[in-house]
Order: sequence, then structure tokens, then C-alpha cells
Amino acid sequence: MPIVRRTRADLDLSKVDWSRVAAAGDEAIDEQIAGDPDVSPVFTDEELARARRVLPPPAPEDVRAIRQRLGLSQEQFAARYGFSVETIRNYEQGHRKPQGPARVLLRVIASEPDAVTRALAR
Repeated sequence: MPIVRRTRADLDLSKVDWSRVAAAGDEAIDEQIAGDPDVSPVFTDEELARARRVLPPPAPEDVRAIRQRLGLSQEQFAARYGFSVETIRNYEQGHRKPQGPARVLLRVIASEPDAVTRALAR
């Protein structure tokens, strides 16, 4: 039988027999690995025991630095990019942190401010 490669997105998880998956013991798993070397674990047990999940902290968006680099006042920056002046003040004073779409917009402004200005002018 040919091997069909699939990603998690391709699977219909509602059709998985989870009780069978939960009941699979070490012997059954060892048999599957022996039958298909592509199923074997990527890490040894020792490597897995030493492994730690490392997530880089999100980079804070320094609104003041972006605004000052562009030579804009808080009022000018807010008007040009669609923020309220109060929001800009809260970001700069550390009362709030940019989240979601605002954070994405600030990253784009930091790297391509003219593109954002052109896009918003349309």
C-alpha cells in the first residue's frame, strides 16, 4: 500500500477512534515504528527528557521610538495612522501594550511607514 502523507489540517479528527489511540501501548507503538521507519520518533528518550520548550518573548512595540524616528508629534502620528491620541499616549506611557491588529500595524509602520500612509490615503 502506498504511503499517503498528510498534515494535521488534512485529518478529520471527528473520525479518529480516540479510545483506540489511548489504548495503544508501548508494544503497539514499537510495532508501528518497526513496520515503518518514517514513523520513528525524531528524538531519543534521553533527548526528549532534556528538551525544554523555548518561546522567544514578543518584541515590545516602541511607539515613541517609531513616532520620533518619523519626526511626528503624538497628534500627527495618531491622525496619520488611525489611532486615537489617547491610545498613543497610553502606549508610550506603558499603561497599555499594543495587541492584535494594532501591534501588526505598528510593526508595518516601523518597517514601511510610507507604504502604510499610501494605503490609508486611498
